[in-house]
Amino acid sequence: MKLYSLSVLYKGSTKANLLKAAYDLSSFSFFQRSSVQEFMTFTSALIVERSALGSRASVKEQEYLCHVYVRNDNLGGVVIADSEYPSRVCFTLLDKVLDEFSRQVNSIDWPSGSPATVQYTALDSHLAKYQNPREADAMTKVQAELDETKIILHSTMESLLERGEKLDDLVQKSEHLGNQSKAFYKTKKNKVRKIKE
Repeated sequence: MKLYSLSVLYKGSTKANLLKAAYDLSSFSFFQRSSVQEFMTFTSALIVERSALGSRASVKEQEYLCHVYVRNDNLGGVVIADSEYPSRVCFTLLDKVLDEFSRQVNSIDWPSGSPATVQYTALDSHLAKYQNPREADAMTKVQAELDETKIILHSTMESLLERGEKLDDLVQKSEHLGNQSKAFYKTKKNKVRKIKE
């Protein structure tokens, strides 16, 4: 999972104006980096120009996904990531960056601003922080922890049963299960067996 580009643009009446951008092109060869950066800048501007105000979209370009969010105040953001990166995390990042940008940079400067004149320095740190979606996004982190717990519980149950005991035998021997629970277990087990066949 990788983020390559994070851009903030102003959607004008005819074209999009790049206000600030950050790139992580370390996975490309040194000689390709300037061309790749130009292409990402061009693609980001084109996507913002063609997106409606108040819209979010994900556009596939080769093996990359371009996630765009254009707010109703004409401020837009684009994240370019690989196809494995979770799109929900990309849109969370765009929300955060655009809110922060609009608080720090006066909207009067948006139509005429450029990367050299806009005083907003947080894009590089956001791009670096969100390289690992588990660490940057609380919901993704919780989901990963739940997945790990599920794997641990599953392997623990298997190791319990590997000791020569079968779950069927344990159910029959159990004093805590009533006859209805035992009958329910047998019915479920038979249905699962039929589905597998």
